[in-house]
Amino acid sequence: MTRGRGATSSGAGGDSEDQEEVHEAVRACSRLFGALLARGELFVGQLPSEEMVMAGSRGATRKYKVWMRHRYHSCCNRLGELLARSSFRIKELALSTLMKFVQLEGEHPLEKPKWEGNYLFPYQLFKSVVGGLLSPEEDRSLLLCQFREYLEHDDIRYHTMQAAADAVARAADGRPEVPLAFWNNAFTLLSSVSLPRQESVPSNFYVKHAELSDKWKVVHLREHRKAFQQMWLGFLKHQLPLRVCKKVLVIMHDSILPHLAQPSLMIDFLARACDVGGAVSLLALNGLFILIHKHNLEYPDFYRKLYGLLDPSVFHVKYRARFFHLADLFLSSSHLPAYLVAAFTKRLARLALTAPPEALLTVLPFICNLLRRHPACRVLVHRPRGPELDADPYDPREEDPARSRALESSLWELQALQQHYHPEVSKAASAINQALSEAEVSIAPLLELTAFQIFEQDLQKKGPEPVPLEFIPAQGLLGRRDDLCAQHFTLS
Repeated sequence: MTRGRGATSSGAGGDSEDQEEVHEAVRACSRLFGALLARGELFVGQLPSEEMVMAGSRGATRKYKVWMRHRYHSCCNRLGELLARSSFRIKELALSTLMKFVQLEGEHPLEKPKWEGNYLFPYQLFKSVVGGLLSPEEDRSLLLCQFREYLEHDDIRYHTMQAAADAVARAADGRPEVPLAFWNNAFTLLSSVSLPRQESVPSNFYVKHAELSDKWKVVHLREHRKAFQQMWLGFLKHQLPLRVCKKVLVIMHDSILPHLAQPSLMIDFLARACDVGGAVSLLALNGLFILIHKHNLEYPDFYRKLYGLLDPSVFHVKYRARFFHLADLFLSSSHLPAYLVAAFTKRLARLALTAPPEALLTVLPFICNLLRRHPACRVLVHRPRGPELDADPYDPREEDPARSRALESSLWELQALQQHYHPEVSKAASAINQALSEAEVSIAPLLELTAFQIFEQDLQKKGPEPVPLEFIPAQGLLGRRDDLCAQHFTLS
């Protein structure tokens, strides 16, 4: 017993020991306390102080169980400290040992049930594990990947959501600035939690029970959805770093909104993100579109916000492909008013005048698709007596598409692009000279097109047959003997 205590207090906690000694000490603690938990040899109930029990006159068995229970708590605290060690091997072993204790303590509770059939789970121990994973000092993404396998169990997933919500609330409470490492670790953990999309009864439990009671919240999927919603709402109400905010918005439509009990509660976060501008606004519009389309949310400024994102920089940023994919989705409805579609068409055509060729090969088919979907906008290309260029009624500085007067204008920009230096761009712009086909052109293969790919395609094209450049072939470096160069220059 003395050896077991020594392994707990010094072997597993000191920083000066060799890694192999720490490794073996953790294994020894795992075997020792695992056996004691399984045999029920630890004190059960509210734990009294060690000094009071040892000085009392209670039996030796009770003193032994209390003493070992204190040693078990010390061991768990030391294992929590090992989650911060530099050696990933020790971190991984400490995590697996703590999760083993969670399972055994759940099957053999160290607290007495308040009533018959009361659901018992070692939440305090598990809470310390989650707190150790959400380090504010270093990136724990690799260790969180190891923890992800435990999230396949319904009870672990449920209590992880509760513990993560508590950890985020504690970390942000009263602190002027929370470290970036904490937000990254928290996002990694929260994004690893995934609920089943179809209604089912949670039954895959990490802590085994003889039978499941219908009175337990953990066996109802609706309670999991409530915990999931509370976890994300508690996380998103804080002032997140911009890069973390982008990561959240990327998974919002697919991994968060479908699992919320009330998806409309995300409107505040998405509306705030929509006002940031740039890529953040674009990603926020994706979530807002889902709330509008699937959950009947009213957001009148949606298309006005999207219209405001159309500026020259959209052709030169890394999210260009995602922008046009989402814009194509947002403008896919045939019930949009003609003035709105005309405003987007005209704005894109005006921006196309200064866009690079790889972007133009996406924008021009995109404009033609808009004209196919909305025949009322074809007046933009069938106005032969349109206004002069210096009297174009379209106002590019107007932020409201309803007031831009785009429907009164024409797409003279496409006619100008028919004289583009790149033949593929000129060909794409010339599509409006003929009647547009009914079938739309898929822009998906063009979204990821780069300047390098265009250059490679041009190099692979076969040029015309060689043609003679002069009638009399040159002879020698300076030409013929009676040539003017030969008269004034000589090779030496």
